[in-house]
Amino acid sequence: MTSNIISFTPVLVCLVSLLAVLPIVLLGKKPNLREGATFVAGFIKFGLVVSMLPTILAGTKIEYTLWQILPSLSIAFRVDELGMLFALVASSLWIITSLYSVGYMRGLKEHSQTRFYSFFAVSLSATLGVAFSANLFTLYLFYEMLSLATYPLVTHHQDKEARTGGRTYLTYLLTTSIGFVLPAMIFIFLKTDGGLDFVGGGFLSGHIGPTEALVLLLLLTFGFAKAGLMPFHSWLPGAMVAPTPVSALLHAVAVVKVGVFCILRVYSGVFGIDFLADLDLGVIISWIAGFTIVVSSAIALTQDNLKRRLAFSTIGQLSYIILGMALLTPYGATGSMMHIAMHAFGKITLFFCAGAIFEATGKKYISQMVGIGKRMPITMTAFFIGSLSVIGIPLAGGFWSKFYLLLGTVETGQYAMLIILLTSSLLNAAYFFPIAFRAFFCKPEDSLFEDKVEEAHPCAVAALSLTALATMVLFVYPEPFYSLAEAATRQFMNF
Repeated sequence: MTSNIISFTPVLVCLVSLLAVLPIVLLGKKPNLREGATFVAGFIKFGLVVSMLPTILAGTKIEYTLWQILPSLSIAFRVDELGMLFALVASSLWIITSLYSVGYMRGLKEHSQTRFYSFFAVSLSATLGVAFSANLFTLYLFYEMLSLATYPLVTHHQDKEARTGGRTYLTYLLTTSIGFVLPAMIFIFLKTDGGLDFVGGGFLSGHIGPTEALVLLLLLTFGFAKAGLMPFHSWLPGAMVAPTPVSALLHAVAVVKVGVFCILRVYSGVFGIDFLADLDLGVIISWIAGFTIVVSSAIALTQDNLKRRLAFSTIGQLSYIILGMALLTPYGATGSMMHIAMHAFGKITLFFCAGAIFEATGKKYISQMVGIGKRMPITMTAFFIGSLSVIGIPLAGGFWSKFYLLLGTVETGQYAMLIILLTSSLLNAAYFFPIAFRAFFCKPEDSLFEDKVEEAHPCAVAALSLTALATMVLFVYPEPFYSLAEAATRQFMNF
């Protein structure tokens, strides 16, 4: 049995982007140097995360206690397989999103770009803090930090629509976290005499009864509202008023994935999979997630605004992740964690494409995009590839995570959930494929675009091409994320 090691590296990972704010601000009047500082911080952060990967794959955990507040309460960091999987996704996509941002922000001549890059960096610091939190208290602090850091990004345009979306965003996230998560955390602290550290098999068993467990489970599930479970989902479509780089990284990766990541942490590290199974609580969460999947997919089908369609699609895809863990089976849990990565690469590609279309043509409604494949062939090809991943069709990485989720429903005998997943995939195809089809195969007289090729800024096109390529590579080589997800599942389920 390999012992855990003490290292400052996870703290340093969080500090890198936080420290990058200073040079970003100081170099605000020199855009090339300012954005250079963003890239340097991004590569350092990603390099530090990758440097810990061999240790985690070898079965060793990395720990560091930053501040022991009370004998049983601390701000502490711990890197394990689940945290490493999320950190790899967030840190790698920050680099690509920074590249995309250069093209998007300059192409549209956006104002306050220095503020944008500064809060972007703070948000990534909070995201990695959540990934590497060793206990519920530390996770809660970074969760709240992320909510506050992303508010200036959501309201970046500073018009009436942005302010309204920002108020909705902050109201939902702070009300649920303070009203649900905080009381639940205090109750757990008192019931367990200060036990808040995440444990592979959970730590609540023996401390609370079935009714208390159900109430706590619901409080923590809905309290982490960044996960977008209905009825606490309205903030996500409203936050689409943000610039596309914000929508892409924060609402396809960082913010929303922090929500589902926190829920997975609570299920596995606080309650424990066995405890949830003994009380048969997974079924309740499965139906809540299943309802969100179907309803959000149906709503997405009705949206003409492309970013809003992507937003409702995201709400459903997030619930795939929650459903997978709620199945309480090895295949379900593995598929759940893999979907964090597979959905991130596919959905960020789609958001990148939406932003590129808006930058190049000013169009944001699907009905205005007939024939756009003739003008923007690279962008719309990438859109098609991203769609394949989100739907879960071979040649894109999303196939594997959905495959394991389907196996999980069969493994536990929840065939109603199997039908929900398959129905949702058909709805995914119904709201994505017509966009790509009409972009390339419309009649000449129906096309709204000329035949000449005119893509968005080269940096934006390069970024969406990279993420589209990554989704295809993940179909051929899903091993890194599969290995981490499978190892985490073994730890959670003791097999």
